[in-house]
Amino acid sequence: MKPWTPLAIAIVLTLQQAAAEDFSGNDLRDIRIGMAVADLPGTGYTDFACATDASRKLSGWSDWRSCPVGTDQLRSLRFGYDPATSKDGTIVAGHPANLTALIDDAGTVAGLKIETDPKARLYLRKKAFLFGPQVKARYGSEGWTCTQAQPDAGEQPVGGVYIKEKCTKTTDGRALVVERSLFRQAGQDERSFVDETRVTILRAHS
Repeated sequence: MKPWTPLAIAIVLTLQQAAAEDFSGNDLRDIRIGMAVADLPGTGYTDFACATDASRKLSGWSDWRSCPVGTDQLRSLRFGYDPATSKDGTIVAGHPANLTALIDDAGTVAGLKIETDPKARLYLRKKAFLFGPQVKARYGSEGWTCTQAQPDAGEQPVGGVYIKEKCTKTTDGRALVVERSLFRQAGQDERSFVDETRVTILRAHS
């Protein structure tokens, strides 16, 4: 039997840690799908902006109407964790992340997007694909429907691992989508590769 690679060991450890972590009933810190914007915390968050136009800065949650309505009929509001209360910045389950709240016309949080930060330092960014199993463990490892795409021309594994996966699940009034990728394009050096996880949590329609 071949010895395990450091990458394989990291995957196993992450899955074990995710299974052992104690999560609350919220979807992201103290934010929960279905909450009214008026009930969102007034402190602990910063860098509010419209996701479709980062130059359009907002003073807080209450400015959500300043963002345009998307094709999904929701307004996308980008935000981060306040360094005053989160000294390591906007980190979700150990991963630097970009966060977006999706708000409907009634002023309710109808969805969240959590995407690993492609600008994170290399030693953190190279673990971004491990965020996917953590999310799936948080919402229960059973009941996911997953598809794995085959490599496109020129795409190569990283550390012997190739991932281009999409998993979906509906549970507890939430429609979940977890997409993650790990591969390198032909000709890229060791520090250049695609490594990311994108999570979308939407209020499920009955």
